[in-house]
Amino acid sequence: MREFILPHLFDLVCLGVSMALFTAYNVFIWWRLKGNPIYTVQGATSMARKSWVVQVMEERSDILAVQTLRNSTMAATFLASTAILLSVGVLTLTGQAEKIGETWRTLNLFGSTEQSMLAIKLLILLGNLFVAFFSFSSSIRLFNHVGFMINVPCSERDYSTSITFVAIQLDRAARHFHNGMRAFYFMVPLVFWFFGPLLLVAATMVMIAVIYGIDKTPAMDYDYISTFSHKRCKL
Repeated sequence: MREFILPHLFDLVCLGVSMALFTAYNVFIWWRLKGNPIYTVQGATSMARKSWVVQVMEERSDILAVQTLRNSTMAATFLASTAILLSVGVLTLTGQAEKIGETWRTLNLFGSTEQSMLAIKLLILLGNLFVAFFSFSSSIRLFNHVGFMINVPCSERDYSTSITFVAIQLDRAARHFHNGMRAFYFMVPLVFWFFGPLLLVAATMVMIAVIYGIDKTPAMDYDYISTFSHKRCKL
């Protein structure tokens, strides 16, 4: 076991650092959302989705609900299909590892150049794509459930058709979609890993900086978005 790990030690350490940085960023975002629900765009849109469910179910806007959920389902379906196609591409690369291995080693100054390390990289990339696929698939399933529940007259006695339950299911669907996008984001550093472990860490730091700029809610929109929390029906 030791003979297998030692040649790949630097690569595995860099992978651990990359995963730790990415995890730390997501924990930081979760912690900030606990104190400020509109710290990120995801938090603000989560509040907007709850208000949207209240409006649709109270005003019986069935057509609006169907069209909006259809758009969300189509987006998740497209990304799930993309994840599967990329997985097939990765599986195809496993049969050509010897031919393209030399190209990938060009910038690999400190990492392992053994075939077993290349197989590990492909396996981890494949696992990441499967996480994205199952996240988007779960999102599609929940969007379909919400499509049925949101058109049923709300009843306080039946929890499955209450506004609260529908809003929870819609938020769960959005979280699965969010997790799938996070897996897609992490795929970028994993691709750079093929050219060297140092590029893996560098790409992770650049990706986190870019994602933070995407996630952060613009300060100019705070006053407008905060009105969602004062909707007439709180969940």
